[in-house]
Amino acid sequence: MNTDPIADYLTRIRNASQAGLKSTVIPYSKIKESLSKVLVERRFIKQYKVQESGKFKELLVTLKPIEGQQHPHFKRISKPGQRIYVKSKDIKRVRSGLGVLVVSTSKGVMSGEEAYKQKLGGEILCEVY
Repeated sequence: MNTDPIADYLTRIRNASQAGLKSTVIPYSKIKESLSKVLVERRFIKQYKVQESGKFKELLVTLKPIEGQQHPHFKRISKPGQRIYVKSKDIKRVRSGLGVLVVSTSKGVMSGEEAYKQKLGGEILCEVY
């Protein structure tokens, strides 16, 4: 049983990246699709596509090729046992702007930078750098 789908999503991407795979398949959910959208906008993954697999949907995530670079670092912040919420004024930059903080707000999942600009607080899902 999977108790934390976001941690599972991040782990699948991390493992596929370290194994040198070009893409990975992840079970679909709306929050994972929103998280993928933020990661594509910030260029941590190349693209994602929603596809049907039998009676369930899947996300096909295409990873960026890593040549001589470090693999992206994915860290889950808010966990099912300990949710971490932040006000808009308390949103910090990750690695001096090189990384991204992913925040779930009342207007949807977005980067910390965008949430700060829109003056929205919310739950910190993860950070990627």
